[in-house]
Amino acid sequence: MGKPTGFMEYQREEARAYSVKERIKNFNEFHEPLSREEQRRQGARCMECGVPFCQSGMMLCGMISGCPLNNLIPEWNDLVYRGAFEQAYQRLRSTNNFPEFTSRVCPALCEKACTCSANGDAVTVRNNEYAIVENAYREGFAHANIPKVRTGKKIAVIGSGPSGLAAADQLNQRGHSVTVFERSDRVGGLMMYGIPNMKLEKTVIDRRIEIMKEEGVEFRTSVNVGKDVTAKELLADFDRVILACGASNPRDIKVEGRDAEGIYFAVDFLKSTTKALLDNGLQEGTFISAKGKNVMVIGGGDTGNDCVGTAVRHGAKSVLQLEMMPKLPDTRAENNPWPQWPRVCKTDYGQEEAIEVFGKDPREYRTTVKQFIKDKDGKLCGAVLVKLRSEKDEKTGRFMMKEVEGSEYQVAVELALIAAGFLGSESYVTSSFGVSTDARSNVAGENGSHKTSVDRVFTAGDMHSGQSLVVRAIRDGRDCAREVDLSLMGYTNL
Repeated sequence: MGKPTGFMEYQREEARAYSVKERIKNFNEFHEPLSREEQRRQGARCMECGVPFCQSGMMLCGMISGCPLNNLIPEWNDLVYRGAFEQAYQRLRSTNNFPEFTSRVCPALCEKACTCSANGDAVTVRNNEYAIVENAYREGFAHANIPKVRTGKKIAVIGSGPSGLAAADQLNQRGHSVTVFERSDRVGGLMMYGIPNMKLEKTVIDRRIEIMKEEGVEFRTSVNVGKDVTAKELLADFDRVILACGASNPRDIKVEGRDAEGIYFAVDFLKSTTKALLDNGLQEGTFISAKGKNVMVIGGGDTGNDCVGTAVRHGAKSVLQLEMMPKLPDTRAENNPWPQWPRVCKTDYGQEEAIEVFGKDPREYRTTVKQFIKDKDGKLCGAVLVKLRSEKDEKTGRFMMKEVEGSEYQVAVELALIAAGFLGSESYVTSSFGVSTDARSNVAGENGSHKTSVDRVFTAGDMHSGQSLVVRAIRDGRDCAREVDLSLMGYTNL
């Protein structure tokens, strides 16, 4: 342990975010990294406690506590303090295929379980991870490692999101020949078109993909498996197939007026912005625009927040964000102790921006849409909202959100974005392969494994476990790769 008293000597310092006024002018990442010396001091704050909950990745009360990848966090925190950034990168990459992604988009489950946070401020684990991986690219530590021996086995990975890429990376390093199929025109899945550029600039994805290509992974874009290529063809050409297509079936809202022009699913809205940004620099008329419109975002999660931040950058007239559930407390409740994930109210970057631009928090809690209102041309012009309250269902015993009678009110809306989550995998893919699914449309694994009901077909990521985090998807892809390797070779060292 490099600095036994570091957590008492140094205060937590995070990468500084640019002012709202500056950052909403573009779609670039907006944090200024700490200096190398300051980052070393932040590494010194790690206590190297006897039981490092930060890397546990265990389930507590139905939520993950600590890193699902079991990253060796105290080890590379100490190496950061010592200035041994190359060794830190090697330790980080031993458990995490893509630290450049997680250091940007992960909600830092590790920090919420950090022992320092039990009675103070957590170690800046995510900032330390960012410093390690970005230094690795600058110094040339992040380079291609081409496998010296090939096994002759061929694997098809369907989907290039974090789980598919992680599985492909692991299996390629093992010496198998891997081909990744992606239905979009660019590699990255949800990270490319579902996460806005200001959270994850797409050049960050591209540079990792270039390394994977140099290492021997083949990528085939604009190929929609189940339509352009059949399951039969893939199973004839490859020894194993991994389905990692994500939980891309969006949950809809079925109310009167849903057919009005101006209502979109959140991911379609976010994709149109990112694609136009990459294709033509966001030329007017090439994307779904919120400029000059009253925007309503339906859903209070990360995707909803991303829609708020994107709408602000478009130049929306106003932004309203609906959340069915009540506002969470600002601090931990007594029944939510450390190291559980803190169930507290979080004001994210998009909401911060809306507060400063429009002068108020965009969120309306315990509220949902009862009706969309169309004008004479069928375009969305408003919505009837209704307040909700929690009531116990007599049949199930569960608490449900019910409408408060007489609480309806009307708002002006020209653009509505549905960010109500996802219902699981899309049926045309699962039907093509004939794999079994569970009640939530996720592809079922046999006895808790990643092997599906169809011989030689495996599954990973959101398609397997349902909508979740990038860091969990990477872990699931790694676990799936291990099972595939074992089935091919009879043993595995993954």
